[in-house]
Amino acid sequence: MDWLQYPLAFLLLLGVIVVFHEFGHFIVARRSGVHVVRFSVGFGRPLLRWVDQRGTEFVLALIPFGGYVQMYDDRDPLINAEAAEGTVPREAKGYTHLSPLWRIAISLAGPAANFVLAIVIYAALFMAGSLQFTPTFDAPRPDTALAKTPITNPFEVLAVDDQEVRNYQDIAMGLGDRLGESGNIQLDVVDLSNAEQKSLSLSITDWHRGVAEPDLFGSLGLQPARLSIVGQVVPGSAAATAGLQEGDWIVAVDGESISRWSQWVEYIVASPNRPLQFEVRRQGRSLFVTAIPEPFVQTNGEEVGRLGIAPVRAKVSYGLFESLQLGAVKTWDMTVMTLSMMKKMIFGSVSAENLVGPVGIVKIAGDSVRVGWQFFLNIMALMSVSLGVLNLLPIPMLDGGHVVFTSIEMLRGKPLPERMQMAVMQVGIVMLGAVMIFVTYNDLTRLL
Repeated sequence: MDWLQYPLAFLLLLGVIVVFHEFGHFIVARRSGVHVVRFSVGFGRPLLRWVDQRGTEFVLALIPFGGYVQMYDDRDPLINAEAAEGTVPREAKGYTHLSPLWRIAISLAGPAANFVLAIVIYAALFMAGSLQFTPTFDAPRPDTALAKTPITNPFEVLAVDDQEVRNYQDIAMGLGDRLGESGNIQLDVVDLSNAEQKSLSLSITDWHRGVAEPDLFGSLGLQPARLSIVGQVVPGSAAATAGLQEGDWIVAVDGESISRWSQWVEYIVASPNRPLQFEVRRQGRSLFVTAIPEPFVQTNGEEVGRLGIAPVRAKVSYGLFESLQLGAVKTWDMTVMTLSMMKKMIFGSVSAENLVGPVGIVKIAGDSVRVGWQFFLNIMALMSVSLGVLNLLPIPMLDGGHVVFTSIEMLRGKPLPERMQMAVMQVGIVMLGAVMIFVTYNDLTRLL
């Protein structure tokens, strides 16, 4: 039954985003005084239907790809027929009688609601907090961009292009901003062997221009690694008794060199009640510490060693107001990044094969649920930002296109000829249809 989580996660993801988007239109439309005929989530045959006291019909429709808010327009013969039947109040105010500014406000309210949703989700995630592993990396491999820099030992990244980073995701976002560009990527790092901070300059030329699914880390020689660095020492444990401290980097056990956390754990587990000598790097100095792992009997009866340490990670959370501020900053950053990616796709710096369509969203939604609710909410926030940005584009059929039409009307003092509007709308439909076919082809290519 695992396959069910993909369509269910998709419906939840898209449903929340679409409802918020249309609710933005709905609220401002109600505020303007225009009568809202229908609030529909989805298209096609209604599955559920309800009419409120103001005569607005709320619909959950069969086809879940989007939704709409239909406003009263006295030029529409179908709605006029409904008005004659009493479905629409006789005193209903029509959309065409609104001022241009109100119509622009209604158009912008949908994307604005998506940005607000993203802020709320990001703020909730900042409040809930998350376990974040320190972004540490192995020593550079030969013949990579990193190998040409002064760093020769395992290191921790502190900033990308002067922007502070706290985890691997922050680094990926910073590197993603440089796709298709030429110049230098600056990494501020700390050499874990001697605690010395360094600034590394990595030269790039048309970096991953036109490449689908680029390897941001690997192409530079960045090798993420959970190093054998003490993140936490349990009070009263064997590690505490031996004198191990947070930040100690274990580079050898009984004379055998190690660097990874998993290597260190293997020694500890295999050595209950046996003294182990650790070579430790502490603030650039080398020293030796002897510790005796405590015996611990597992549920299967096997005795293993336990030292009382945890890797470098931190539970990071914030208060309400700071979370809202961080949520707004994160939403802004995602908006700028989305616009930057669109621009680079238009000019060919980033491959259009990276675009994701409905099939891809189904897979992303399902996979994110498998990882955890926090990752799923992150995807929802990012999708909400993407929908907000997409709808602001000046393309007919989208909210941005309506804003353009209304702005032209304000400048001309009258609307564009109806035939011209219909022709432009048809062009917009063809454009959106072509994009949908292309992204669906991309999705299927990735899956097959």
